[in-house]
This record gives sequence, C-alpha cells and structure tokens, in this order.
Amino acid sequence: MIIELAVERVQFTCGHCWHEWSTDYDVQQYKDAENGEWEYFSRDGVAVASPYTPAGAPPCPQCGRRWVGRIIARRPIPPPPGPAGTPRQRIAGTAGHRPERHGAPLLGADAHAQPGKLPPPDGGPHTPDSASAEPARTGW
Repeated sequence: MIIELAVERVQFTCGHCWHEWSTDYDVQQYKDAENGEWEYFSRDGVAVASPYTPAGAPPCPQCGRRWVGRIIARRPIPPPPGPAGTPRQRIAGTAGHRPERHGAPLLGADAHAQPGKLPPPDGGPHTPDSASAEPARTGW
C-alpha cells in the first residue's frame, strides 16, 4: 500500500569540477505485505536507485564523476482518496477522458531553472570559468 507520494528536487555539486545541477525525482513510500516500509524513486518515469546513496548518484554532466545529492525542495502529493470533501471527478469512460494528456510533452526531471555556478573553494583549482562564476547561493 502506498503511504506517501512526493516530488523531491535534489541538488548535486560535483566535488571534482564544482559543477552544480538539480533534478526532480518522484518518490513513493509504501508498506509491503509483511509491513516492511520501502522507498521507490523514479526519474522521468524510469525506476532509479536513491539519489541520496552512492549507488544512485548520477554522473556529473561535465566530468562524469558521481556525487550523492541533497534534498533542496519537496512537494508532497496526497495519496487518494484523501480526507472527506477532497475534490474529485468520476471518470465515466477512459477513452474520452482528457485525451490531450496522452500527447502532452513530458515534464522532464531537469526541466527547471538550474542553480548558478559555484566558485571553487578557497585553495581549490582555478578554472577559466571560475573567475566569472556567480556567487554561491544560500538558503536552498
């Protein structure tokens, strides 16, 4: 049984080249028949390992190294049926129900504004891009 649904935005900072990016993951928590709790992650509809573990860390888009992410935002999705009075609409026939949704473009996991570039840490290697890098953002 699904006990929690959410979209989590996960930020990654490569410790090698200092590239910073973020990705949205769909997260489901559920209980199995033995009452064990599990967490299931997907990205763009594809099952993936947790981005918070080394096994699920995606490669840096610039250098290919892998770095574990950290959560920066979360949007819970209430599982149905929800509390009494929750707005809902009965689907009379699936064939004619909002057919445009099948042709709608995928809202990709990376289809949002990406974080600005971080400057290298004190004493870190200087790269040609680091002189014009945006200052580090705080409060994420």
